[in-house]
Amino acid sequence: MRPTVIIIGRPNVGKSTLFNRLVGKKLALVDDQPGVTRDRRMGDAELAGMKFTIVDTAGWEDEEAESLPGRMRAQTEVSVEGADAVLFVIDARAGLTPLDEEIGRWLRAVDVPVVLVANKAEGKAGENGMLESYSLGLGDPRGISAEHGEGIADLFEGLWPIIGEDADAEEEAHAELLANHDPEEDAPLGPLKLAIVGRPNAGKSTLINRMLGEDRLLTGPEAGITRDSIAVDWQWTNPKPKPDEEAVRDIRLIDTAGMRKKRNVVEKLEKLSVADARRAIDFAEVVVLLLDATQGLEHQDLKIASMALEEGRALMIAINKWDIAEDASGLFNGIRAALEDGLAQVRGVPLLAVSAKTGKGIDTMLAAAFDLRESWSKRVPTAALNRWFDDAMEANPPPAPKGRRIKLRYITQVGTRPPRFVIFGTRLESLPTSYERYLVNGIRSKLGFDAVPVRVSLKSPKNPYNDNKGGGGNYSGGSGSKG
Repeated sequence: MRPTVIIIGRPNVGKSTLFNRLVGKKLALVDDQPGVTRDRRMGDAELAGMKFTIVDTAGWEDEEAESLPGRMRAQTEVSVEGADAVLFVIDARAGLTPLDEEIGRWLRAVDVPVVLVANKAEGKAGENGMLESYSLGLGDPRGISAEHGEGIADLFEGLWPIIGEDADAEEEAHAELLANHDPEEDAPLGPLKLAIVGRPNAGKSTLINRMLGEDRLLTGPEAGITRDSIAVDWQWTNPKPKPDEEAVRDIRLIDTAGMRKKRNVVEKLEKLSVADARRAIDFAEVVVLLLDATQGLEHQDLKIASMALEEGRALMIAINKWDIAEDASGLFNGIRAALEDGLAQVRGVPLLAVSAKTGKGIDTMLAAAFDLRESWSKRVPTAALNRWFDDAMEANPPPAPKGRRIKLRYITQVGTRPPRFVIFGTRLESLPTSYERYLVNGIRSKLGFDAVPVRVSLKSPKNPYNDNKGGGGNYSGGSGSKG
């Protein structure tokens, strides 16, 4: 395991900017207003060849423990347990504050090495803050500018004596693993990338905490607590594994910000959070749309579901708060009927009932998610695919508009995740959409892709006698939309 380094400090001192600098990507949301970060975010960092895991945390605030800032602080305190080092970030331009001094006192009592980082120290404006920080009793401050990348060498010098040897040992072990790896061995399927999406306050973070068995993500009655999309690696033990599968399965859980109607999203920070959630959907393999049993299915839920399907993700829907649902049977059947009408592009999307509070239905949901990914990743043997295609043509031949026959010659699968097929033939520009839908439905029902988005493209051969060099080229009917 790589050494773990935690970033701590009061709000708006540049912790997330430093996190993004160290991981080399803009993973954490950054904004001028304080308190943007609320949950811990982890990333793979590298500093002058020294590799470690970096953890961004919420800004430390002096508030009541039951309040949202108080719960955020508790998350930060927990993050230090088991860490190899702490980067305590202060704002050199603002100088030392009473809250900085409180954090310093707490860190001096914690048995974890601390590197004092004076951010925003570029130019002369940060000199006084640098000098004041010596009073914290945490050693020499490392003056940096996380935004501009200045002072990173000084940061390396501060961290190297603490984690340098451990980082080197981890890299040596990784190199040995690669040296002994047989590239001809079949690579195992990676962790299931499972994104939990939905409207605010549907219980997404609470559900993930229930799976993990700990309060890893910040939760509460306030809507919209989650802002960043947070990924957590976890191992799930299936209580009822199939005969041919492992009981312990790797999952990367992705919590996302709640997505409201677009017209209601006016603040810049919420727009950033929703954009981050959309990127999380792109990253995922299976998307769980979480509904609130006390509110039922709304139009916004259907929009979120359609967005996931348009991105080609495998989709399932879970009704949370099932433990307090009224008329559970009627609610379930009503949502099922509404989905059949509202998601006509994919029939039979898995619908399950869960309770983040009691844990009911979670194992069933996760088992279904693995099955769904298997369908999403499936490749149909060429012989079976063409047998189905011939049978479909015989059962329902293509129409002949204006007496001119449309010829469909053969089909091939060109990709998976989602499954993608190309049908070759002539006069395909005249093929009715209803017939394309017939083919897509047949692929689903006959080839095992029932609840998976399927992409079908139509291509005509090039005509060498066409004067127009681009004429007679490819016709891609339905690519990206059919299925």
